Amino acid sequence: MPIHIRRGWELPDSAATPEHLVIGRRKAALGLGSILAAGALARPALAQNAAGMAAMRNPRFDAGRALTPEKDATTYNNYYEFGTSKSVSSMAQRLPQQPWTVKLDGMVESPQELGLDDLLKKVSLEERVLRHRCVEAWAMTVPWTGFPMSALVKLASPLSSAKYVVFETAADRSTMPGLRQSWYPWPYKEGCTIAEAGNELCFMAVGLYGKPVPAQNGGPIRVLFPWKYGFKSGKAITRITFTDQRPVSFWEKLQASEYGFWANVNPQVPHPRWSQASERLLGSDERVPTKLFNGYADFVASMYTDVKGENLYL
Repeated sequence: MPIHIRRGWELPDSAATPEHLVIGRRKAALGLGSILAAGALARPALAQNAAGMAAMRNPRFDAGRALTPEKDATTYNNYYEFGTSKSVSSMAQRLPQQPWTVKLDGMVESPQELGLDDLLKKVSLEERVLRHRCVEAWAMTVPWTGFPMSALVKLASPLSSAKYVVFETAADRSTMPGLRQSWYPWPYKEGCTIAEAGNELCFMAVGLYGKPVPAQNGGPIRVLFPWKYGFKSGKAITRITFTDQRPVSFWEKLQASEYGFWANVNPQVPHPRWSQASERLLGSDERVPTKLFNGYADFVASMYTDVKGENLYL
């Protein structure tokens, strides 16, 4: 399986990234978490929302770490639709970000397809600084702008019989050369339980560092599961399906022993090919201990008390 893992991580500790490098662009009058003024935003969808509301930073989600430099977070990316290297940021710019629609279907009261502009008019934006932990043992801490996934679940009005949610990534063969690798089970799909989607920590992101999410980071809209390994967080989402059948996701189809359905971060459960006990921070290359549920146990641990008989964390 062509996962590329960097080695030689045993580097000395380095100074924390100065926070002013990242937050200095935000308007002080709107708080550290505000989205930039409409004129500074590239996409009409976010510009319209910025004109009517400020995305204030939610202090409930304190990451407890310095922010990762924007350059590192936006140039070191896993995105197999564009290639298997980490240097896909330039290639990803080929994916059009507007117009964009998200289909809500499956076991819902009324299937619908919403334009991103219309969707953002129905939700309240906020900024959250969240940890992101890749199964490859690198990590970053970045400010996302978006809205709770629970708001989207409410819009979809799933039937009571729906137990799972499936997220599907765009599959544009004209702009995504990785789709030519026919042995991969395209399109990229990920899934979670209804309970996980409704957890307050689950987040739909449309902004990063006070600007629209770059294409290489999953723009224009992606889902975030901060307590899970990063492969669970689908990018460039075009379809969200509600179902009563547990989905088998992209990486699980390829190698279920390494990339399972639950995928919750646990330093005590090693990946079959490397340890998960520590992680490398982008920007500083500092090596730090990995935290259970990526440090979010207070938010999510209660969802898994009754999960038995399978590997919970990988």
